[in-house]
Amino acid sequence: MNFLAHLLLSGSPTDSDYADVVVGNFAAEAVRGRAGLLAYPESVQRGIRLHRFIDSFTDEHSIVRRTTARLRAAGLGKWAGVVSDVGFDHLLARDFARYHPQEPLPEFAQRMYQLLHQRRHELPERLQEMLHYMRQHDWLTGYAHPEGLHRALLGLSRRVPAAGVLATGAAAFLKELPAYEADFAEFWPELRAAVDEIR
Repeated sequence: MNFLAHLLLSGSPTDSDYADVVVGNFAAEAVRGRAGLLAYPESVQRGIRLHRFIDSFTDEHSIVRRTTARLRAAGLGKWAGVVSDVGFDHLLARDFARYHPQEPLPEFAQRMYQLLHQRRHELPERLQEMLHYMRQHDWLTGYAHPEGLHRALLGLSRRVPAAGVLATGAAAFLKELPAYEADFAEFWPELRAAVDEIR
């Protein structure tokens, strides 16, 4: 799963540790190993551990493996998992009212940007820079549109060495959209239930 899913799965604003978990869950994109984890307070570590759990659960799940197998067959090779993650964020954003009826996506996105910006000094440096562009171009809301999916994967294809094939990822995902919609609709409740169980 990508940024939107991770942030949404960080809990409820009524949780006492919510802001710390959000920060940790976001920071985890660039926190490596045990030493990186232990550099943060325990409440932020919970967010980093949650991020790692979400990634492991997703990567190992049979539904997601079905998704990535289809994307590999479409020519994405080892980058199929990246396209799956960003593609599932597209479906989550597009149908946000279905999966999170408590709050419209634009309001959720702005609340996340504000929280993360206020605590940006706690983030690894490269994420501070990325957060600036994320806020400026409203990536979280942009994921709801096919152009946002394409823009996200195109950006990755330019930033990551040898990932040029990601530029074709949105087209591959959208070409078989009904199959991926079915995968996500089946997978999301299982992911959400697993996260609720460990929180």
